[in-house]
Amino acid sequence: MTTTIYFTGQNNFGNRGCEALVRSSVATLRAQIPDAHFLVPSLDPERDSAQWPDAAAQGIEFVPSPALPSSFKWRGRLCRRLPWLKVLAWPSLAGRADLEPYLKRADLVVSIGGDNISLDYGLESLFMFVGVAERAIELGKRVALWGASVGPFSSDARVERQLSVHLRKLDMVSIRESHSLAYLKSIGVEANVVAVADSAFALDRIEVDVAPFWPIQGSEGVLGLNVSPLIEKTYARSGRSGTVAQETVAFIEWVLANTSMSVLLVPHVVPLDGASGNNDEIYLDAIRQQVLNGGERVKIAPAGLNACELKDIIARCTLFIGARTHATIAALSTCVPTVSIAYSVKARGLNRDLFGHERYVLPTQNVSALTLQQNLLMLQSEQGVIRAVLKEKMPEWKDKARLSAQVLAKELAHS
Repeated sequence: MTTTIYFTGQNNFGNRGCEALVRSSVATLRAQIPDAHFLVPSLDPERDSAQWPDAAAQGIEFVPSPALPSSFKWRGRLCRRLPWLKVLAWPSLAGRADLEPYLKRADLVVSIGGDNISLDYGLESLFMFVGVAERAIELGKRVALWGASVGPFSSDARVERQLSVHLRKLDMVSIRESHSLAYLKSIGVEANVVAVADSAFALDRIEVDVAPFWPIQGSEGVLGLNVSPLIEKTYARSGRSGTVAQETVAFIEWVLANTSMSVLLVPHVVPLDGASGNNDEIYLDAIRQQVLNGGERVKIAPAGLNACELKDIIARCTLFIGARTHATIAALSTCVPTVSIAYSVKARGLNRDLFGHERYVLPTQNVSALTLQQNLLMLQSEQGVIRAVLKEKMPEWKDKARLSAQVLAKELAHS
């Protein structure tokens, strides 16, 4: 008998991190539930299918992605003006034609996306993800939060209470880093929690011919570099003058002048329809063009690659500095010494769990040409030690990346 699994938490593969989560989650679940059929919400099924040509053979059915209701947006705005509204029942998604039929078909609802259960994307986004899970529970479905970072909501006690109640209703809450584990325990969410690793640690690579875009490589190798328009917003909110892009240009020029390294710019979020918003390729290419005398030593990876191909490219880099979480996971999981440019708790937790410290984390508000230089020099001097740690730990971490599926399969077997 086929087990139908509905994924909530993602709606397109323009973000290769979302694609990595879907691909790796499907692979780990199919290893435990071979007959699984997956309903994957998509805003653009044709383009998403092109990213994954054998998706249908893997049991994937792309279905309409539920739109964020305008009422949720208005409710979010009202809550910002009248915070006491947050303690009232949160808005419902009952009866939505772009959601209800697919929830009813599902045996299990799995909430992926990594950090959706946070305030990083606004209260209305949180209403949406909680709303999907709550509606599934009302319909009698099993619901799991999958390989996530959660919160923290400590700055808003009203939201924190709502989430504490909601998360305890779920059949499984699998958490990918220790900061979130400790936080959930502090708000009374513990009995249904499983400590795992992000499923993308188990993502397979697809080999790429890098010759058309690989930079000329000197004796110190190639630095993979990913910065994004997303962190510009965090940087601006910190009150720093200038931009991350300006600091990155100055840093790359320093690398060219003071090392034999070349630089490969790696876009990890590129909308499949070419939209300019939140587009790493446009952002990074503008940086490349501003670098003086970059020539053949500064290149950019092409935008049309899928998550598995990007992982292969990142794995070929000597060192990596990245802002997108799943770009850094691609590096770490292939034992590439990495500095994470952190805009939220997830990079800190991941590094603490891997290394026992946060020395390889650069907070976004601290980004400058100088701090990037310092972090590169640290990676160069410690790369042997870092690779040894990663090679020792990766087998265990890849096993942990498969643990969510193993626990969930046992839950289903006993239901």
